[in-house]
Amino acid sequence: MGWHRDLLVGFDLETTGTDPLTARIVTAAVTEVRDGEPVRHREWLVDPGVPIPEEATAVHGISTERAAADGRPAVEAVAEIADALAAHWAAGVPVVVYNAPFDLTLLAAELRRHGLPSLDERLGSDIGPVVDPLVIDRSLDRYRRGKRTLEAACQFYGVVLDDAHEAAADALAAVRVAIALAERFPEAGAGELWELHRSQVGWYADWAAGFQKFLARQGGAPAAEIDTAWPLRAPA
Repeated sequence: MGWHRDLLVGFDLETTGTDPLTARIVTAAVTEVRDGEPVRHREWLVDPGVPIPEEATAVHGISTERAAADGRPAVEAVAEIADALAAHWAAGVPVVVYNAPFDLTLLAAELRRHGLPSLDERLGSDIGPVVDPLVIDRSLDRYRRGKRTLEAACQFYGVVLDDAHEAAADALAAVRVAIALAERFPEAGAGELWELHRSQVGWYADWAAGFQKFLARQGGAPAAEIDTAWPLRAPA
C-alpha cells in the first residue's frame, strides 16, 4: 500500500516575511488527511506582535489590524502548533511540508523567540518523519523545466488548489502532491518513511550545493552560502 495510503498530516504557515529566521507566524494549519481527503483540521490566526508588511498582506490577505483584533497571542499559538506537530510525530505520523526548511525553521525560530521548548525537546528526539514534496519532486524529476512552487506542482500533478497562500488550502494541497509523487515514483512511495526522510536530507543537500554552483556560474553568488540543512536550518 505505501505510506501515502495511511494517515498524513499537512502543515503550512503564512507569515510576515520571507526570511524564516526573522519572520513571524500569521496563520497556521495542521490538517490530517487520509486517502487524499481531510479528516481533521486545526487552524490558527495569530497576532504576530509586529506590523504585517503590505506585501505580505497582499499574499495571504491578513492585515495587521485583523491579526491584532482576532488573532491569538503568538506565545500561545506557537506552543499549540508545536505541540500538535510533536504529537503526530510521536505517534509515527509523517508531517508533509512543502519547502520544509522554511516553515519548520520559522516555527523553530518562533519557539526560541518566545522562550518555549524546541520541537526536539517536545518530542524527546530528532523531529520526523517529514515528507517534503518540493525536495522529492526536484530530485526525482530534476530536468523538468518551469517553476517548482506549490501552485506549479499542483498544476503538474493534477491537484486542485483554489485558495493558494491560504494555510489550510496549502496544507491539504501539499499532502495531495505528496501522494501523487509517491504514486508516480516508487523510490519515494514504496520505501519506509524514515528511509525516505534520510533520502531527502541528501537530496536537499545535493540540490543546495548545485544551486550554489549555478549562482556562481551566473556571476551573482550570494553573500552567504545556501544552507544545506533539511528539514530545518540551525539558528544563526
